[in-house]
Amino acid sequence: MTKVKICGITNLDDAKVAVEYGADYLGFIFAKSPRKVSPYKVKEIIEQLPEDVKKVGVFANQSLEEIAEVISSCSLDYLQLHGDESPEYCQEFNIPVIKVFRVKDESYLEQLKEYQVDKYLLDTYHPNKLGGVGKTFNWELAKLAKEYGEIIIAGGLNPANVKQAIDSVNPYGVDVSSGVEAQAGIKDKKRLEEFIRRVKK
Repeated sequence: MTKVKICGITNLDDAKVAVEYGADYLGFIFAKSPRKVSPYKVKEIIEQLPEDVKKVGVFANQSLEEIAEVISSCSLDYLQLHGDESPEYCQEFNIPVIKVFRVKDESYLEQLKEYQVDKYLLDTYHPNKLGGVGKTFNWELAKLAKEYGEIIIAGGLNPANVKQAIDSVNPYGVDVSSGVEAQAGIKDKKRLEEFIRRVKK
């Protein structure tokens, strides 16, 4: 069964609804983003969530010290690294790492091969943005990464196309943020339910 990661969670209501509908992972953004949340707020949210849903902290090019502090204060289960973090940097943590790769063409594999991380998240390439582009990429390119480990597909997913992405790639998981939003940082309950239902059925 494909896992669902709902990213860009900014409030308890959205977190609870996502869990109720069957989300497996919730992503909290600590990097520069319209969906950025404070560690204090995330700690408050996480304390009221069931243990079996995985809490993911999303960072980009931030210091080891800053990340270690957030892991500790928020009781995160996973790190998602969205920047130019090196393979060595990714080994510095005591919780599993999801490394993000932005897919433009097959060349991304040369970089991906160097990383020994828990999961590989594939997102759409944009020359000036690290994520949140809201566009899909060529999913055929995602299949090539499967021989290196578990992959999560992101980038432009929504209730209308997620089933197609799963049928095409059969990934470990799918990741959505803007595709289930009413506005930046606020989820649309109907779209959230529809997205998770389509993945899980």
